[in-house]
Amino acid sequence: MSILSVYHQSAPEHPFKVLTHVEDIAATLAEAGVQLERWEAGARLSAGASSDEVIAAYRPQIDRLMNERGYAAVDVLSVTRDHPQKAELRARFLDEHRHAEDEVRFFVAGRGLFSLHIENLVYAVLCEKNDLISVPAGTRHWFDMGEDPHFVAIRLFSNPEGWVAQHTGDDIASRFPRLEDLA
Repeated sequence: MSILSVYHQSAPEHPFKVLTHVEDIAATLAEAGVQLERWEAGARLSAGASSDEVIAAYRPQIDRLMNERGYAAVDVLSVTRDHPQKAELRARFLDEHRHAEDEVRFFVAGRGLFSLHIENLVYAVLCEKNDLISVPAGTRHWFDMGEDPHFVAIRLFSNPEGWVAQHTGDDIASRFPRLEDLA
């Protein structure tokens, strides 16, 4: 189940809003300029499916997004508990950063925690299978895949160079709950 917890940036221990209905989550995020949609991730994929197989299975949805929003590139990020670099990958996304273009992910398996720092609020969005999230360019955020990761996400971009993380230097992410704190 997808969950949105909203915190004031100075109170990471107490969310003032927790939502579990996708319509409420999407409406609250839309007010902050973030899109969340529920899609059907129903394609049958074998465990360990390659990036090409994942993309082929979701080609109609990918093509629709690319045509509607002008994205030019797609890839797949897949991390499981037995990934040899899971700790390094987790650490790379845990610090607050931003991108020069939108960050778009469609979760076709598993889950991950996006935390968005917008003005003086932090929106912690637990994304799960079927969630499509679009975080606008320039939005400060971090992503936690957890200590025991399991997710497959399709990522879309206009320009892969625009997706390079620009770290803010703020340690805010270290003060907020991690994925395993929500389970």
